[in-house]
Amino acid sequence: MIFIFSLMFWVVVDSHKIQNQIYDRFPEDFFFGVGTSAYQIEGAWNLSGKGESIWDRATHTTPYITDRSTGDVACDSYHNYREDIRIVKQLKVHCYRFSISWTRIFPNGTVNNVNQDGIDYYNNLIDGLRAVGVEPMITLFHWDTPQVLQELGGWASETMIVWYLEYVERVFELFGDRVQVWTTFNEPANFCQFGYTQVSAPFLNSSGIGSYLCAHNIIRAHAGAYDLYQKKFKSRQKGIIGISLDSFWNEPADPNSEEDKKAAQFSLEFYFGWFAWPIFKTGDYPDAVKLQIARRSREQGFPRSRLPVFTRQEQMKIRRSFDYLGLNHYATFLTKPDNQTASMFPTRQNDRNLIESVDPSWKPTSRSGFTVRPESLRKLLLWIGQYLGSHVKIAITESGYNGADTETLDDPERIDYLNGYVQAVLDAMNQGANVKAFTWWSLMDNFEWGDGYTKKFGFYHVDFNDPRRRRTAKKSAKVYQNIIVTRKVDPTFNPSYFKH
Repeated sequence: MIFIFSLMFWVVVDSHKIQNQIYDRFPEDFFFGVGTSAYQIEGAWNLSGKGESIWDRATHTTPYITDRSTGDVACDSYHNYREDIRIVKQLKVHCYRFSISWTRIFPNGTVNNVNQDGIDYYNNLIDGLRAVGVEPMITLFHWDTPQVLQELGGWASETMIVWYLEYVERVFELFGDRVQVWTTFNEPANFCQFGYTQVSAPFLNSSGIGSYLCAHNIIRAHAGAYDLYQKKFKSRQKGIIGISLDSFWNEPADPNSEEDKKAAQFSLEFYFGWFAWPIFKTGDYPDAVKLQIARRSREQGFPRSRLPVFTRQEQMKIRRSFDYLGLNHYATFLTKPDNQTASMFPTRQNDRNLIESVDPSWKPTSRSGFTVRPESLRKLLLWIGQYLGSHVKIAITESGYNGADTETLDDPERIDYLNGYVQAVLDAMNQGANVKAFTWWSLMDNFEWGDGYTKKFGFYHVDFNDPRRRRTAKKSAKVYQNIIVTRKVDPTFNPSYFKH
């Protein structure tokens, strides 16, 4: 397919961009997509042989979900995947980003127990997308750890690396002949930070220790998956593999304060650099992060730093284990030092030692702390180019507007967000940012983790009271389609709705 060759071109071949070239629209080798994840849309949580994940267990047993809902049915994409393919085609996107549910194909998490019904589901989805000219972009892990493996230690245990690599090797074997874009992990900083602060599954309380163990093992697992693909699959499958990292944008609370400027930089390093610096630069954590956690650990009486240490051999394997960087971005914070003393019980928040806030003049969204600041994405992309190097090719794998559950099909706030953020990407490219793709979150309204169904991110409304989970396009869907077709943002475009 011509499309697949073009997609490979932007990641594998160095671009020969004309110096100081200014784009008035997105170039032909730029790709647009939409995204979802397995637990948030598939449903069928215990049907057709699927095993239990940590999100299945958490939503059934914990009080942490805002509306006490579950992903048991969600958008029922397990039964409605043909409709998903139809609306993806309707949008005219180039790629569809979705994740594999580990327990749908290996119910116990280990590869000795294979569920053919789950394999058939993903084969049908992949083949259906390719039949309509849409490239499948697969995320191998999007937070839904098998519950059986969680009970054996989960990502705090280094044995999880072995189980993960066995899982991804089988996935490459099963689907790699038709899938050319892989993401090892989605937002591991989010998963490791909030999963160990009782904000997200597995809802554990071990922020200053468990979070670091989780991250350490995920970084090693990512490098292992990248190495495995290069050695065993790359030559015949010709695919690419990266990782999706989320990052806020941090600005100094007082732009004239040197302390606040340093605090904003440190916040970016402490969160984004936690994973990005080892993988994209040195194979090890940023020096500022290592020094701060070691200092806090000494103050708390620990005999050594709570931050684990990579061996030299591990560093060599981790360093530059990427074909591209996936970037997720949603929020901006004003930042200043907190100057707290060391807490009795270690936490990442105490290690960070920062105060973050939002400017009340910034336009809010329905999620607290998430504001509409398109220029922040432009600034973040330019900063990443300086921090990691301009050779790192970036695919924006998530950005989107979270509306309230009362929103209608006429969604001007989402349209404004969409136009602003897509234009910010083009502006960043015109200033030298090496961005190759934009993937909107999300294709349709779905289960939004701790927010349940109270937040709406989709281009398509899903009627969760309808057993068929009918999907209906919002006005923003037509705007995105127009951006894709024309390769530019037109703020004056006032569309009608899709016909159904």
